[in-house]
Amino acid sequence: MRILVIDDEIHIRKTTTMTLDALGHECEQAENSAEALDLLKKSSFDAAFLDLRLGSESGIELIPKLLLLEPKLNVIVFTAYSSMETAIDAMRRGAVDYIAKPFTPEQIRQSLTRIENNRRLENRVVELESMLATTETLADFATEEPLVQKTFETATKAAASSATILLLGESGTGKSMLARALHRNSPRRENAFVTVACPSLSKELLESELFGHVRGAFTGAVGETWGKVKAAEGGTLFLDEIGELPLEIQPKLLRLLQEREYERVGDSKPRKADVRVIAATNRRLEDLVKEGKFREDLYYRLNVITIELPPLRQRPMDIVSLAKQNLKQFTRQSGRNRIEFTPAALDAIRRYPWPGNLRELRNVIERAVILASGDKIDVNDFPDNLCGPQASTAAIGNRVSLEELEREHILRIIEIASSMEEAAQILGIDPATLYRKRKRYAEIAESAHSSSSPASTS
Repeated sequence: MRILVIDDEIHIRKTTTMTLDALGHECEQAENSAEALDLLKKSSFDAAFLDLRLGSESGIELIPKLLLLEPKLNVIVFTAYSSMETAIDAMRRGAVDYIAKPFTPEQIRQSLTRIENNRRLENRVVELESMLATTETLADFATEEPLVQKTFETATKAAASSATILLLGESGTGKSMLARALHRNSPRRENAFVTVACPSLSKELLESELFGHVRGAFTGAVGETWGKVKAAEGGTLFLDEIGELPLEIQPKLLRLLQEREYERVGDSKPRKADVRVIAATNRRLEDLVKEGKFREDLYYRLNVITIELPPLRQRPMDIVSLAKQNLKQFTRQSGRNRIEFTPAALDAIRRYPWPGNLRELRNVIERAVILASGDKIDVNDFPDNLCGPQASTAAIGNRVSLEELEREHILRIIEIASSMEEAAQILGIDPATLYRKRKRYAEIAESAHSSSSPASTS
C-alpha cells in the first residue's frame, strides 16, 4: 500500500517508515497538517498513520480534512495510554484503528493486515454484485457433448494452477464468464478479479489504466493513479480481446508476465506484481504474429494453457437445455410465473445456427420473456431471423433428401433421450455410430456457417 506517516516527532516518523518499508509498503512523511494536506492534494494514499498531537495542532481536527480529500483513506491514529478517550473520539470521526505508544512493528503489521482484509472483502462484494447484475449463468458450462466436456475438464484443472491461460473462441462463446469461473475456482478466489478491455481505450489511456501513472506523466494527469495491475494484486487480471493490444504496450505486458514487474507511466521505479493473467481473444494470434501486429515472444508467453470454447452450433445436444436454463433465469428475474416454450419454439431454437453463440441465445430468450403475453413462448416472440429461411429444416413431404430427414430425426431423438446410450437404443444403432453421426452433423453445421459468413480481412 501507499502510506502517509503524519507525526511531529522525526524519530517516530523514521521508525514507522522503516517498519512500513520492511513490510513492502511505500511511504511519505508529513510533519504537520499543512504538509499532509498538500501531499494528499498531489497524490493518493491507501492509509495514513496520524499522531493525535501534532505540536500545537490537533490530529483529531485533521481527520475529516484528510477524508474530504481522500474518502477511502484508512486513518490509523497514534495515541498515548492516557488518551484512549481521545482515540475513541478519533474513530468516531472516521479513523479505522488506533495504536498505543510506544508501539511495536507487529502492531503496525496487524493493523495493516486488518485493512487489507477489509479491502479484500470490499473487492469481493463488488465482484459478487457484478456477478448478480450480469445475465450470464454457469449453466452454460453444463454439457452433454463429450468433446466440450473435455474442454471444461481442462479448465477445471487449469484453475487450480497459477499458469497464464489463453481463452480462444468466437465472440459470445462465454470467454469472459469462463475467466470469472477460473478465478472463482482458483487459490486466488478471495482477491480481486479485474478486467481490462483492450480495444476500449487509446494506447496512452490503456497503458495508464493497466499500469497507472504519476502526476504530470501526460496532459491531464493531475494526480497519481494505481492501475489495474495494482488493483488485481493477489488476484486475477483478465485481458479481454488481447489481440487488440497495441504493439507499443506489448513489451510491457511481456515484462509483467516474465519478470512479474512493471512501471507506472512517467515513473522509473520498478514494482513487483503478484497477479495471475488470463487473456481472451476471438482472433487467431498466429496470424497476427505473421502480420507483425503481435509479438511472437508475447504470444508464446500467453500460450501456456490454451482453452478453446466451441461455438454453440457445435453443441447441438446442449442448445435446448441452455435455452431452458436461460428461460428459467429470466422468468425469475422478471417476477413472472412459470413460462414454457411451445414445441414450435423449441424446434426453431434447435434449427437456428446461432452465429452470436451464447450471448445471442441469452438476448433472444430475454426478449421473448419480455414480449410473451402468456405462459408460453412461441416463435412469434422470437426475432424474424430466428424463423426465417436460414432457420428452416427438413420435413416429411418436402423436397428433401433422406439424409436430411435422418439428421432431423436423430437430433430430435437425442433431444428427448436422457443419454446418448438411450438415444442409440431408441434409434436401433450402435452408440459409437451415433457419436460419429452427431459429430458429423456439427461439422456440417459449422462448415455451412463458415461458407455463409463474409470473408475475414485480417
